[in-house]
Amino acid sequence: MGPDPGARTLLCTAVRRHQESLLLTFEGIASPEDARALTNASLYAGVRDIPLGAGEYLDRDLIDCELVDPAGRLLGRVVDVQHFPAQDCLVVDPGRQYVPLVKAFVRGIDIAARRIDVDLPDGLLE
Repeated sequence: MGPDPGARTLLCTAVRRHQESLLLTFEGIASPEDARALTNASLYAGVRDIPLGAGEYLDRDLIDCELVDPAGRLLGRVVDVQHFPAQDCLVVDPGRQYVPLVKAFVRGIDIAARRIDVDLPDGLLE
């Protein structure tokens, strides 16, 4: 299957959340009519094209990382990442338990080592 003959490259200049949707602004799309032409369009971004700031990770980079407590004990492995209005959560096996992805609990993330150092309150993973 070849490339879509109607495909074109757009530069996203802004993103903001509105209720359950993301609103995007594209360079060269200045009017409602221009935007309407993109209704139901499929949008793709290459992983290399997604700029990440310090402390930002793609979900796929966190999956399969081990959660390790301050004593060096393995607490589980990340099997998913869920995005909730209040915060993002790591889904950890065994038991598919949620660990809020917040600075209060997460002490460090080393993607290359597949390790997330956490200091969790007693009972969070019980």
